[in-house]
Amino acid sequence: MSAAQLYRPEAVFFDLDGTLIDTAPDFFRVMNMQRGQRGLPAMAYEAVRKTVSDGARAMVKLSFTMEETDAEFELLRQELLDLYLRHIAVDSRLFEGYEALLSLLESQGVSWGVVTNKPRLYSEALLQALGLNSRMAALVCPDDVSRTKPDPEPMLLASRLADCDPQRCWYVGDHIRDIQAGANAGMLTIAAAYGYLDEPESALAWNADHVAHSVEDIAALLKQVL
Repeated sequence: MSAAQLYRPEAVFFDLDGTLIDTAPDFFRVMNMQRGQRGLPAMAYEAVRKTVSDGARAMVKLSFTMEETDAEFELLRQELLDLYLRHIAVDSRLFEGYEALLSLLESQGVSWGVVTNKPRLYSEALLQALGLNSRMAALVCPDDVSRTKPDPEPMLLASRLADCDPQRCWYVGDHIRDIQAGANAGMLTIAAAYGYLDEPESALAWNADHVAHSVEDIAALLKQVL
């Protein structure tokens, strides 16, 4: 999409882990706590970082080299999530540049929110710990919908909560399912290639309207229309 086709958004929505917030340090800690309880050596940070956007199931598979059909899998997944909730937002932070970007949106009267596949229990705890929950126009989690991303249902719900037209909204995400969900809802889509992608150039294949290699790239797009 060319710059001429950019439009002033009524709202900008973000994926959570790996897009808006860098949560990898906290998952790194709790995954290694879980492994340590079983006498296993610590995992490398980069291996964990590359897996965070794929969710708790992927992290358990990575940590214990097992499949979901294993008898212990669900117990380990829930144990990991319980550890995470008890140690949430110890080191999680907005990606660099986002405080300025969110402040820009707010100063221009543009709503913002989060659409994530992270369950509400953990999303709310994280956002509250970082003082972001009171600033948002919408938070949509898998608990709130019958079909999750890449289905457009979460995006359409976020638009209703923010009282805006989905076809006048932007969505930023770091996974192909994010771009598909945003496109399916008629939103302008931005692939976040600055987060946890092993190969940032892979985002070019997602057919997003724009690819952001930094938060400043998103801000630059916004400044063209605000």
